[in-house]
Amino acid sequence: MSRVLIVGAGLTGSLCACLLRRELQGRVQVVVWDKAGGAGGRMSTSRPPDASSHSADLGAQYITATPAYAQSHHSFYSELLCAGVLQPLDCHIEGLQQKDGNKNYVTPRGTSNVVKHFLSESGADLFLQHHVTGVYRRGASWEVARKAGDSETFDAVVLTMPVPQILQLQGDLVTCKSLRTRTGPNCSQRDPTHSHMTCFEKTSLTTHTCLLLLYSVSFLIHMIFRFLSTCRMF
Repeated sequence: MSRVLIVGAGLTGSLCACLLRRELQGRVQVVVWDKAGGAGGRMSTSRPPDASSHSADLGAQYITATPAYAQSHHSFYSELLCAGVLQPLDCHIEGLQQKDGNKNYVTPRGTSNVVKHFLSESGADLFLQHHVTGVYRRGASWEVARKAGDSETFDAVVLTMPVPQILQLQGDLVTCKSLRTRTGPNCSQRDPTHSHMTCFEKTSLTTHTCLLLLYSVSFLIHMIFRFLSTCRMF
């Protein structure tokens, strides 16, 4: 059985793992690594150590579905609503700018439960505090190194972390020829979140990496299937 590693236990990683299981029907072993101590990524939820009912969403506070997204991702929204992970936002929020056709949803048990739902559905082997440091080509396979622990070999690797983190990886994935940080012409110095932007120039990526960065999750699933089939790994 082929082994596929997904780096990142956020929304993209969890949904990718779920779709891999549904599309490939147990023909691959899906493994998920994340450097954090819990799943969620940018949709993480913080809870106090006393296991009280209080929680705080550290990323998205609520989820907005535009008409286009509601149509193209209808099955996902329906699944999350039926599972009780999402509920329609039916209260008034002061200052909320509501656009025509948009639908807002909240997560009663925290936004991280969206991620946990898809991870649970995927049946993937989840390993936390696994910080990837390098990805190396080894014939038809990939050797993945991490900060603490032995490296492991996989038939395919899916990177779902932000591009700056991908560029920091050692190995055969990325050759960064030029990287500089500058102040954007329209950025206000009074707003630190928008005062700088990172520019990547002449960055060379392998074809495997380009697939992960430029295409949709569904297309990625299709390409992983074709890649593994070509290598006759099923």
